[in-house]
Amino acid sequence: MTGIAAHEVVVRRGAAVLLDGLSLSTGATGSVAVIGPNGAGKSTLLKVLVGIERPQLGEVRIGDRELGALSGQERARTLGFLPQHFEPHWDLSVADLVQLGAARSGRTSQDSVKHAFGTYELAGLEHRRWSTLSGGERARVLLATVLVVDPPILLADEPAASLDIRHRLDVARALAARGKDRLSLVVMHDLELAFRFFNRIVLMVGGRIVADTRPSELINDPRLDDAFGVTFDRISTEQGWILRPVN
Repeated sequence: MTGIAAHEVVVRRGAAVLLDGLSLSTGATGSVAVIGPNGAGKSTLLKVLVGIERPQLGEVRIGDRELGALSGQERARTLGFLPQHFEPHWDLSVADLVQLGAARSGRTSQDSVKHAFGTYELAGLEHRRWSTLSGGERARVLLATVLVVDPPILLADEPAASLDIRHRLDVARALAARGKDRLSLVVMHDLELAFRFFNRIVLMVGGRIVADTRPSELINDPRLDDAFGVTFDRISTEQGWILRPVN
């Protein structure tokens, strides 16, 4: 097991600089929430870390190896990626999608597939086609498809955005809990869930990291207000922090 690191990464798209000399490193375990306003570069960072987008400058390493040196199967075994938007090339059934997820890394255990169906409440959806699923059902299927192999490194881009409140809580809690023996690096739109469940928060603005620390240290940091352009009212509860903009 190993961590992932980006070093001085620059991504430009036309005249826009999406990532501006960004550096980030993790250990082999931990739950990391990436937060920031729209356009901060959060999704671009995940795409660079998983190898979907190549930076103009800088590099990404998995342990002591450059990401581009890993074979396709090595990437599939090591990295799991939950994109913000996903459309399969074919209108496959739920069962086929989860089976393909298991086979992607060379694992075809029916026990792991059955466990994924139970964990993400997919019973009864086995023969449904992707095109017939609701947004919440699609999100749960995608989670099962990626996590059926329980990859050492999971990169997820707002995986709970289309879920109802209960499932949003369940997903945030489950992804953060993976951090005990795996690595979860998750872009989070819901700040309260990020501060409640994750043990490290990376705050991005304008393609740069402006804070990278524990939730308890960031919660009262004025950089949080500055990043989102508001003043937060911070309310501490037994369940965690409630953040309410007051202007």
